[in-house]
Amino acid sequence: MNSTSTLNRVPAHTDEDVSRRIRDEMEQRLAYYAAHGDEIADRLEELNREWDIERTLEASASTLAFAGVVLGSVVDRRWLALPALVTAFLLQHAVQGWCPPLPILRRMGFRTADEINEERFALKALRGDFDRLHRAGNKLAAIWRAVSIARV
Repeated sequence: MNSTSTLNRVPAHTDEDVSRRIRDEMEQRLAYYAAHGDEIADRLEELNREWDIERTLEASASTLAFAGVVLGSVVDRRWLALPALVTAFLLQHAVQGWCPPLPILRRMGFRTADEINEERFALKALRGDFDRLHRAGNKLAAIWRAVSIARV
């Protein structure tokens, strides 16, 4: 088994140019929202709806596998090779953190949940959500405030 952690296994298997482009695009968006703070709430809503790469892989794989089963039972048994291939790719991704669709999806701009969260927290910091932590009366209140901000 690969020792790469769950958090960084997709970026570890992503071409450096693709990772750089994804990061540059995020930084450009943050620069825009730094100058347009009134639009941050809308962007945060967009981020809440954005599918991360894991969800995209799971949905795509299950759709292809289901289509293969249906086609295999209605059209031709050879279509059953499709769900076998797709599940093998899912297992490979679970074990190694890589599968053949991964580079394609990354080039299309699909991000990890951690990359999406990084933008989310940067936007919240730009908006000043964390400024209130310094005004909290005690450390426990500050911790609970941070947790509540993180959940929004």
